[in-house]
Amino acid sequence: MANLLTPQILRRGIEIFALISLVVFVAVLFYGSNLGEFVGAMLHLRWHWVLLGVAVASLDWFGGGLRLYVLLKHVYPAQTYKGAVISAGINAFGMMVTPSQAGGGPFGIFALKRYGTPVPEGMVATFMSFVSTILFFVVAGPLVVFLGAGDSLAEHGILGVTNLNDLFRLSLGGFITVGLGILALILFPGFARKLALGIVGFFERRGNPKLAGRVSKLNDGIDRTHEAMVAYFSSGRGWLALGASVLLTATTLANKLLAGYIVLRALGIEAPFFDVLMLQTLLIFLLYFAPTPGGSGLAEVLSGAVMSIYVPRELTPSYILLWRLFYAYLTVGAGSFIFWRWLKDWERSSVAPPEMDH
Repeated sequence: MANLLTPQILRRGIEIFALISLVVFVAVLFYGSNLGEFVGAMLHLRWHWVLLGVAVASLDWFGGGLRLYVLLKHVYPAQTYKGAVISAGINAFGMMVTPSQAGGGPFGIFALKRYGTPVPEGMVATFMSFVSTILFFVVAGPLVVFLGAGDSLAEHGILGVTNLNDLFRLSLGGFITVGLGILALILFPGFARKLALGIVGFFERRGNPKLAGRVSKLNDGIDRTHEAMVAYFSSGRGWLALGASVLLTATTLANKLLAGYIVLRALGIEAPFFDVLMLQTLLIFLLYFAPTPGGSGLAEVLSGAVMSIYVPRELTPSYILLWRLFYAYLTVGAGSFIFWRWLKDWERSSVAPPEMDH
């Protein structure tokens, strides 16, 4: 893949993210058809909820950093919490400013390298963070469904085809299927190699050696990720670190899971906590592979549509602005500030910024 860690791609990602977000927000503002209501809502916010939203948004950094720190201490005992926090935040920032969240891993690994963590250990821990997220949803998703959360969502249809509760269950099933498929390929690298070789042969027969060459490179990646899994699954300390990281995933995702409920309360809207939590989880699923940086455009539209059962039309612009603030804007702002400081350091030292392939 093309290099993801360059100032040019970073700058372009931020520009696209900001432009699409602005255009869609203006469109939503017109959709609300009441500028006065928007201004009034913003002037009469419950500010203690807004402050809570800002604090929760910081968990992109501190919650994610704690999870990464726990994982890294198993493979690199010299890891510092500060380096893990910066890496987790820059990882979240990279996900927001690159399509399909593709830049998160490379950005986070690069940040770890700046704080002294060797690249192989950084790659292992970053990958295991992803595994922790998969395992968290595999366990938590079915659990909340089993406990009955979201039954009231069955009363709300969408597009006249299904209801929100069924859509949640469907998206959860798809996410779990993808996650289990990825884990199966990692746990059984021999099968994964055979699959990769079969794909290579297919592209070669079709006369596409370039794609065949790219797929063949997956073999090294499959071996590395399998070794990473073994590093954690072969000892009690590894299992403990992985188990703790799954639990800490709740703090890592807190801003995305809680942002919707916090914004509703900031606007003075009452809603069932667990139902809103399920809707926010549904949004995470739907936006996970969004092709635009940070899901910009899609995030605003989907959030407004899904939450319309609680948010009146005239308050939709206020809701979306605050939701995106806690969900993405604060993280993108903090990440941009840190990365521009790094660029200035490189300029002062007359050394070109290092590059890292994804």
